[in-house]
Order: sequence, then C-alpha cells, then structure tokens
Amino acid sequence: MNLKEAVAVVTGGASGIGETVATYFASNGARVVIGDVVQESIDRVVGEITAAGGRVVGLKTDVTKDADVAALMDAAVSTFGAINVVVPCAGIIRDGVMINTDRETGKVKRVMETDQFRAVVEVNLVGSFITLREAARRMVDNNWRGVLFTISSVNKVGQVGQINYSSTKAAVAIWPRILAGEFQMKGIKGIRVVSVAPGYVGTPMVRGMNQDALNEILKDVHIGRLIEPEEIARAIAMVVENEAFDGTCLEITGGVTYGARSIAK
Repeated sequence: MNLKEAVAVVTGGASGIGETVATYFASNGARVVIGDVVQESIDRVVGEITAAGGRVVGLKTDVTKDADVAALMDAAVSTFGAINVVVPCAGIIRDGVMINTDRETGKVKRVMETDQFRAVVEVNLVGSFITLREAARRMVDNNWRGVLFTISSVNKVGQVGQINYSSTKAAVAIWPRILAGEFQMKGIKGIRVVSVAPGYVGTPMVRGMNQDALNEILKDVHIGRLIEPEEIARAIAMVVENEAFDGTCLEITGGVTYGARSIAK
C-alpha cells in the first residue's frame, strides 16, 4: 500500500509520538484523522497540518468509550471514504511500585492503588482493543485493505516501577500474532496487524526528565542517543508500504542492551 493512498486514524494524535505520526503521514500524502482528549491540542495539530497543505480532521475522543471511538471511525469514513491504517498512540503512565516500604521499619507504608493500575489498563489496553475492533469491523465490511498497529514499548520485557504500564505493553505486543491468526482463520487477507515497540524516544516529556537519569539510561543504548519521534513514524510508514510485515512486533530501540555494562564488569 502506498502511503498516498491511505486514510490513517491516529489516536493520541495531538501530542508525543502520535502527533509526529499524524504529521509525517499527512506530509507524505495520507489523509489523516486525529483522535485525542484535549481539544486545544487537536485544534493546534489540525491547524498546523492544514497550513502545510495536508488533509486532516480531528475529533475529541476518549478511547475507553465505545461511542467515542465509533464516532472517530465514522468521521474517517464520512470525510475520506475509507479506513486503511490505524495507529493507537493514546496512552498514559502512572508509575509506581506495587508495595512501598518504610526504610527504618521495613513495614508497608504505601501501595499502588487499584485505580492507579486500572487507569493505565483502561487507556492503554482496553482503549487499544476498542480502537482496533471498531476499525476492523468497518474495514472488513467494506473490503478496505490496510494495517492495524499496536504501540508497545521496550518496557514490555518488564520494567521495575511500571507493573501497570509494562503489563499493557507486553499484552499489545502479542496481539498481532493473535489477530493475524484470527484473520487467517476467517479468510480475511487484506488486513495486516503489526506492533511497534519503541525504545527511549525523544518526546518533550523524556527530554525534560532529570538529565543525570537520562544519561544513565543512554549508557545502555547502543547508538548512544534517544530515538527521534520521526524515526518511529518512518518505521510505521515503512510497514504500511511493505506487505511482508505482518503478525509480528517490530522493536525500534537503537539497541537497548539491558545493562550489558554491569554484566561485563
């Protein structure tokens, strides 16, 4: 599939990686539909893409709500006539350890609240499910070819302090194998499913973190730098245009070595 022929729906498309994906796709000829929860950010990104000559619409969307996501997909169909690429970038982080103890007594002084765990699961996992389901049902019924993505993370291997986030990212990393198998079983040949697992990406949030901590992280990245958001967007575009990518998870990490320095000592 040529990117210029595609209609792409991007949730979380008004900030971070999602914004970069939406902007990159539009600059390369795709018609783009942005869903996000912050109307002001949607208006800004839609305005910037439009000013640059891109074709885009945006809709305020809570990905945990069936009706919101259905409305987003219907907006793509009514505005651009199809759905071909779906990139669910909507996601949140609520980091913390499950059990936190007092240094002096060793007794538990704080725990991760259930709401803290559930909020991440609702957006990152349930939201991704609703997004892919609502897109897939329209793509199948109308025989539209394309790619359903999931956005995983290098932390799918399990990151201390991210039991909620890592759990969701591990889950969506295996969805391509499951969904491609289901589509194969049902004779659905035109819809591929691929997960993308970024490493440490240079979003404003990451670049703004404690620089000493960031430098320590980068010591375990083989290329020695953060991944640029546009590198993730280009990789997603490559998958769209290369039919060989299907039923798999593609890591884009710059060579995260998971503590090779300490092992070598």
